[in-house]
Amino acid sequence: MNQTGMDRTGLHHSDTSHREMRHTYAGVSIAAAVEVPYQRHARTSTAELLAQATALALAQAGIEAREVDGLGVASFTLSPDHAIDFAWRAGLTVRWCMDDCHGGASGINLLQHAARAIQTGDATTIVLVSGDHFEPADFTTLVENYNVNTRTLLRPLRTGGPNPLFAMLTQRQMAAARLERADYAALCIAQREWASLNAQAVYREPLTLQAYLDSPPVADPLCRFDCVPVVSGANALVLTLTQRRSTGAAPVMIRALRASYNFDHQHGDGLVTGIRSVRDQLWQDSGLSPADMDVVSVYDDYPAMVLAQLEDLGFAGDGDLRALIHERIKTRQLPVNTSGGQLSAGQAGAAAGMHGLVEAVTQLRHEAGARQVPHARFAAVTGYGMVQYRYGMCANAVVLERGEVV
Repeated sequence: MNQTGMDRTGLHHSDTSHREMRHTYAGVSIAAAVEVPYQRHARTSTAELLAQATALALAQAGIEAREVDGLGVASFTLSPDHAIDFAWRAGLTVRWCMDDCHGGASGINLLQHAARAIQTGDATTIVLVSGDHFEPADFTTLVENYNVNTRTLLRPLRTGGPNPLFAMLTQRQMAAARLERADYAALCIAQREWASLNAQAVYREPLTLQAYLDSPPVADPLCRFDCVPVVSGANALVLTLTQRRSTGAAPVMIRALRASYNFDHQHGDGLVTGIRSVRDQLWQDSGLSPADMDVVSVYDDYPAMVLAQLEDLGFAGDGDLRALIHERIKTRQLPVNTSGGQLSAGQAGAAAGMHGLVEAVTQLRHEAGARQVPHARFAAVTGYGMVQYRYGMCANAVVLERGEVV
């Protein structure tokens, strides 16, 4: 969505002559992107969820399990099994295998390494799968033992997980950007409206401003609708050599990808993520700009982090977050988290790092049904997560492009 020449949303577009293929991951395509429907009370196991996602992805790509020679897995609850154990149980023989532990950044992290593996010939067809099954005790164990700092510094305080940490971060953002609870409500409501069009979203019922303001407090200023609901589920992608085969669906290419980890070593206020430090490289690599994006999937563990990442990417160039919410997100001039995001679709553990990727690919394949963004060609997706003891340590972003149907 550019600002010189009108586009379908009423915004402006720049001259597109600069959009020649500049893919730093040339030769690699995303051939499938699927989601095992998230559930609040799933009667299954993590391994079964991952197996379902793998089977769905291979079926969508038109690929048989015997053709897979690479596997990447992200999960908090697959333990004590690892990626190689899952490969054996799934009947896969692979020559590239990766376990990921980057939480909300895991999807893009896996994507980066898998694409490079295909480019270098380490593999030709890679399945990336992520997901978790949570019982109440599982989630409690996770948040109390997330890392050494969580276990030794935060668990004795009985903080109950990351909510108090991001409540303080939200307070800082409210003061810095002069935001009110009603502004965060507008963002949550906008995502819930998208979710109402997504049959797989766990929470689809209408959300009103009054319902938001009256909802139970969690940690001031956060209420129930500001915190991602814990669910069980899984997601999967299939990466292949470009034009490996024709399935009648458009391939999706990686236009550019950048990542930043521990960029400020927890010394900042958390309102600037590592995405800010790689933003210029990301857009330079892609040959595009924020204004060219048709769809944006932002990791949304909390509304404040949606705004922080959008600003870091350059979608609020003047720093006016209120205008970004009310003039662009609420009006859908900027389609953000068109699945409903995790705030309405649910957060299935490590699957959350892949949820936004699956939605972006679905939009670029023009297979999103009632929530389809017309003529979507470019998408930006972010990952964020792995709380050290104040906020997330990991951040990454990818620009995706719809290819031609062959």
